[in-house]
Amino acid sequence: MATEIPDIVIGRLPIYLRELRRLQAEHDKLTTSSHELGERLGISSAQIRKDLSHFGEFGKQGTGYHIGYLVDQLCQILHLDQVWPVVLVGAGSLGTALAYYDGFRPRGFEIRWIFDTDPSKIGHEINGMCIQAISELEETIARHKIAVAIIATPASAAQEVTDFLIESGIKAILSYAPLHLSAPAGVHISYSDPVTELQRMTYYLG
Repeated sequence: MATEIPDIVIGRLPIYLRELRRLQAEHDKLTTSSHELGERLGISSAQIRKDLSHFGEFGKQGTGYHIGYLVDQLCQILHLDQVWPVVLVGAGSLGTALAYYDGFRPRGFEIRWIFDTDPSKIGHEINGMCIQAISELEETIARHKIAVAIIATPASAAQEVTDFLIESGIKAILSYAPLHLSAPAGVHISYSDPVTELQRMTYYLG
């Protein structure tokens, strides 16, 4: 099913899930509507209904969506009905900040291992996790059957790290390196580049 659905639609599902959970937490609400979600997110209600229709019928006209049910369904669609263990490669300032970030686990992910190539960092701890040598990465991935990795290395090392992760069995990578990474079919790479986002916004300031 996933190959038939546009990536842009998949990308909006976590946004819907996040907002539904906020509705649950802030207002203790049982139901919502595509109109209410759209107003909160700046997305048209028609777009929300169209996106959700790719996966089935979740609401009823006149009553809207049962929030708890829709949250459960989105978690199943996104395979978030479990906590995904994550390896982090790069123990610099960015990697350290990511290791301390407490927003991963509530949303389905947990950084459990940190790797680096710098001998001076090996053996030190970050947020209770021991920094390991990159040579131990392949065995760790195989032993724990890890599918998800985060790259927080300098751009110059990112492709080599990507290749090693893929060879070790990783299927999903979030990269903070500011360059496009090559990967074979079957491996999904997403990017987080705040500078690119700032550059996009400055277009509107002219």
